[in-house]
Amino acid sequence: MRTIEQYLPDHPFFEGLDAPTLALIAGCATNISLAAGEYLCHEGDAADHFFVVRRGRVAIEVHGPASGTLVLDTADEGDVVGWSWLVPPYVSTFDARAAEASGVVAFDGACLRGKCDSDAHLGYELMKRVTQVMNGRLVAAQLRLLDLYGGPGATDASPR
Repeated sequence: MRTIEQYLPDHPFFEGLDAPTLALIAGCATNISLAAGEYLCHEGDAADHFFVVRRGRVAIEVHGPASGTLVLDTADEGDVVGWSWLVPPYVSTFDARAAEASGVVAFDGACLRGKCDSDAHLGYELMKRVTQVMNGRLVAAQLRLLDLYGGPGATDASPR
């Protein structure tokens, strides 16, 4: 397995970042192995990390009193999980659980926020990348909602 320093330059999330910036980011990272069913984070807990999936699959879940646990999305090899580490009040919005044995790179949110506070370029670059992840998740959620509610017989009562 390649080291984090070797892995980051080839990952699309970090594409275009120079070597010193990648070294700053790598300094906040560690490799973690997860057994199937093990949680990366829980809804409502402090959001102190974000994750890049190196192998396996992570389910992004939400709990409803009537519906139980619902999988909103899955993250596979190369995908990024978690943005709440960058958005005050730094609280996890969803659960993230290894759907199968997985390996992730975990990035310490407090470490990165500190580096972003002292390096505006780093902060801007990470914000751009995290908002792309957020947008992708919102688009995926929109498509799921259309599948659930936009099928035959659905009505649209919203004003145009």
